Amino acid sequence: MNLQERDGQYLWHPYTQHKTAALPIAIKRGEGALLWDEEGKQYIDAIASWWVNPYGHSNKYIADAIYAQLTSLEHVLFGGFTHEPAIVLAERLMELLPDNQKKLFFSDNGSTAVEIAMKVALQYYYNKGEKRTKIIAFENAFHGDTFAAMAASGISFFTEAFKGSLIEVVRIPVPLKGKEEESFEILKELAATNEYAAFIFEPLVQGAAGMVMYEPAALDKLITICKANAIFTIADEVMTGFGKTGKNFACDYLTTQPDMMCLSKALTGGTIPMAITTFTQELFDGFYDDDVNKALFHGHTFTANPTGCAAALASMDLLLQPEMQENIKRINTQHLAFKAKMEIHPRVKTARVQGVIFALEINRDSEEYYGNFRNKLYNFFIENGVIMRPVGNIIYILPPYIIQDELLEKIYEIIEQAIEKVL
Repeated sequence: MNLQERDGQYLWHPYTQHKTAALPIAIKRGEGALLWDEEGKQYIDAIASWWVNPYGHSNKYIADAIYAQLTSLEHVLFGGFTHEPAIVLAERLMELLPDNQKKLFFSDNGSTAVEIAMKVALQYYYNKGEKRTKIIAFENAFHGDTFAAMAASGISFFTEAFKGSLIEVVRIPVPLKGKEEESFEILKELAATNEYAAFIFEPLVQGAAGMVMYEPAALDKLITICKANAIFTIADEVMTGFGKTGKNFACDYLTTQPDMMCLSKALTGGTIPMAITTFTQELFDGFYDDDVNKALFHGHTFTANPTGCAAALASMDLLLQPEMQENIKRINTQHLAFKAKMEIHPRVKTARVQGVIFALEINRDSEEYYGNFRNKLYNFFIENGVIMRPVGNIIYILPPYIIQDELLEKIYEIIEQAIEKVL
């Protein structure tokens, strides 16, 4: 049996209806922006393997750092213990994060980073004896698949089966250009009730919604409204963090900073699962008490795994290299040129760019998230050796920062062909 057949015996894949889905592609190796399957076919990884791999597959610098850490300390429990990789990672992250971030909590993935932030917001008010049990989020948000993260997500088919089991979340419109005032006014009305503990958002770009983009000034205003009403703000930077938007964090575009930030995906350069939630001193102090019951009773077996910390430190080294920063600018320049070309195409409704993120919407009637047209697009890209995952009728690119110009041009070429051929 080949790998595909062996996979089918025991494995259950994410976001997959196994009765109707094609067999998964068995990848044997990767290098840079390229992957090869078991038949030797080459693919361009145009989405950095779900946005986690900005420095390329099989990156030797990160691999060497992981190996060195494994030969000294692979893991130790973080309850009652600590270690140098976690301490150094915290110190270095604090140099990059907004000045108001003072504490960080480790977990395993983006969903758990969000889960922790929401728990902290709710328990902070519980510890104070105040009743604030609701959360505010954007429409069509996606924050993960654990229960609190699901509750804050607005893409209904992900959460439909669990409606009666979720905490109460009220959604406000995304402050798209020309529609900002609607978001501001609805948030003001909600804030005045004193029922809400936190407002969670994907800063500047809603990833799973189809790379929906909005302006920093609008988010600044929303955060300001929250601060005036003692509502904590949570920036879900799981997708946007570590250079995706053109700056280290999307929050770097803001003048008013959130109270919490959620980090994962590119944190370890696509090597080891790890996440971090960061907090202001005020939030930490809300749990600092003689009463043990006011502590944050949350933890993961692999919290602050030293090997993951070593991978994250190596990834940060790469991100901050002048050459990598130039790569981000280079990709942005090429995206902008492609945007200018595509936004006048008769079959393109809109095209947009933020940092290394490019998205275009094909001019069609409303399409299902995993509908037939989307599947045709996906299959066309795979057949032509490009890994992309369209969202309905929206095609997006989020490539590794090390991608060569010719590979990026190949992606653009295949997108143009898809727009003409896939009906």
